[in-house]
Amino acid sequence: MPGIHPHAFVYLASQSPRRQQLLHQLGVAHRPLLANTDGDIAEDAEALEAERAGELPLAYVQRVTLAKLQAARARWQRRGLPPAPILCADTTVALGRRILGKPRDDADAAALLTALSGRTHRVMTCVAVSVGRRTRIQTSLSHVRFAELQPATVQRYVASGEPQGKAGAYAIQGALAGCIAHIEGSHSGIMGLPLFETATLLRAAGVALSI
Repeated sequence: MPGIHPHAFVYLASQSPRRQQLLHQLGVAHRPLLANTDGDIAEDAEALEAERAGELPLAYVQRVTLAKLQAARARWQRRGLPPAPILCADTTVALGRRILGKPRDDADAAALLTALSGRTHRVMTCVAVSVGRRTRIQTSLSHVRFAELQPATVQRYVASGEPQGKAGAYAIQGALAGCIAHIEGSHSGIMGLPLFETATLLRAAGVALSI
């Protein structure tokens, strides 16, 4: 893009293997920019994701994404790393006004999946890219409808361990995909990194994509 210095790579402030995979799909070279490495100060990731009373899901996911980006920028500066765009993302599952976060334990995972059974919920993934002093942000909104989930199906899925660490207690690319009756929106956004929005932000930041 004329007037923008090209960048050879981006920093990905996420340990999600799905986000790494999706960046590879765009042909974007990336380096991890993660918290709590040896010799670094401690960071409380859970505190960043804590909900605020009365906060709506869209406001929540955008606030958390920007908070993660701010923490990543401080991490980058503290470590004296070479300049490059920094990418952060956060995914939130919402049922009405209710935010369905990562399950606390197996019982909570089962309760979340039971709440989603036979109903349509929203998946919002916010992406933020920082380059220099400029931050750009976009949010993908998708709707997902599960078929009725039988208790035995929920129990088997929870026992697989896959719900842990997943917003809403499921992964669309996992074993429960066969129970998803309808999707409207971005499949990659539901996975955790919407490719259209991400590509738009990266191009604006001067990052070359494969296409």
